[in-house]
Amino acid sequence: MLATRQPLLRRFWYPVLPASSLEEGPQPFTLLGQRLVIWRQDDGQYAALEDRCAHRSAALSKGWVDKGAIVCPYHGWAYDLKGVCLRIPQRPDSGPSKQPVVKSFACSERYGYVWVALDDPLAPIPDWAEEGDPAYRRIDQFYEPWNCASFRLMENSFDNAHIHFVHRNTFGDINDPNPPQPTIERDELSFVARSDVPVFNTEEQKRNLRDDSPVTIRHIAATWYLPFLRRLHIRYPSGLEHIIITAATPVADDACQVVQFCFRNDTEADAPAANIIAFDRRVTAEDKEVLEATDHDVPMDMNSGIEKHMPSDQPGLLMRRMLLELLARHGETEQTRHYHHAA
Repeated sequence: MLATRQPLLRRFWYPVLPASSLEEGPQPFTLLGQRLVIWRQDDGQYAALEDRCAHRSAALSKGWVDKGAIVCPYHGWAYDLKGVCLRIPQRPDSGPSKQPVVKSFACSERYGYVWVALDDPLAPIPDWAEEGDPAYRRIDQFYEPWNCASFRLMENSFDNAHIHFVHRNTFGDINDPNPPQPTIERDELSFVARSDVPVFNTEEQKRNLRDDSPVTIRHIAATWYLPFLRRLHIRYPSGLEHIIITAATPVADDACQVVQFCFRNDTEADAPAANIIAFDRRVTAEDKEVLEATDHDVPMDMNSGIEKHMPSDQPGLLMRRMLLELLARHGETEQTRHYHHAA
C-alpha cells in the first residue's frame, strides 16, 4: 500500500510537531506528501495551512506571525487560520478576501504535540486518562524521521515473534523463539491485543523497574488505532505500569516521523526519566535498523503471495484486513505497485 495514494488516510489525526517547537515561529511539515505550515496564534490556537502563498507560491513557513496572522516572507501577504488573506501591503484598500485562498486543515494540541487531519476525521484523537492524572508522569521520549513505511512500524509493534531476535541484545531470549499468541478484541477502528511475555531483566532495567529478578513478565495490553498509532500498556509483576505511545506519522510512502512518549506510575526519584528514555531508545534503534531495510510498499492483500506469513503474524494480518475493509467501505482499493488490478 502506498499511503500517499490513499485519500482515506487523510481522514485521521496525526501528531506532526512538538508544540514547543512553535515558540521559534512557524514550522514546516510534510504529511502524506502534503506540505504544511504550522503556527500558533496570539490567542494560543494552533493552525495548519498549505505551505504555499497564493501570490507567488513562496513557503509561508519561512515567514512570521503578526497580530495572529501568518505573514508571507516574499511580499507580506498575511493569512488567518482559515487561509483567508487579511492584508496585502501593496493594496491597503483591498480588505480581507471573501473566501480562503490558501487551504487550511484541522489542527489541535494534545499530549504536548500538534496534531493535524488533512480531511474530515473519522475518529477523534484518543483520550488517554493518564494525561493529567497525578498518579502518572508523561515522559517525552523521542521525535525523529525513519525511512520506512508507517505500516511497517505499526505491524512490528504487535509482532511478538521479533522480540527475541531483533531485541536479543536488550531484553529478548533468542533461545526461546516461540512467542505467546495474543488474544485480540476488535473494534471498528482499533483492536486490543493481550499477552504475557517473559523477557530478560537486564541490569539497566533492574534499576528502571526496581526489580532484581533475572527474568520478568510483561503483562501487555497493546491497542492499535487505525491507521498508524499504538498504545503499549505494559504492567510488571510489581504493579509498575509503563505505557508507551508510538505514532508513525506518514510523511511519504517510504518515510514516517516517529513520535514516542510514555506514561509511568512512578516518580523521578524511583527511576530518572533519562534512564527510561535511554533504554527505550536502545530498543527502538534495534527496530529502526531492521525496518529501514524493508519494502515500503507493504502488500495488504494477504493472498498475493508477495509476502509469506506464519501464525504469530495474526495481529499484523488483522491490521491488513481491517485496512482493506475500511478502504472498501469508502469506495477505495489498495494503491500499490504490486498488483495489476490496483487503480
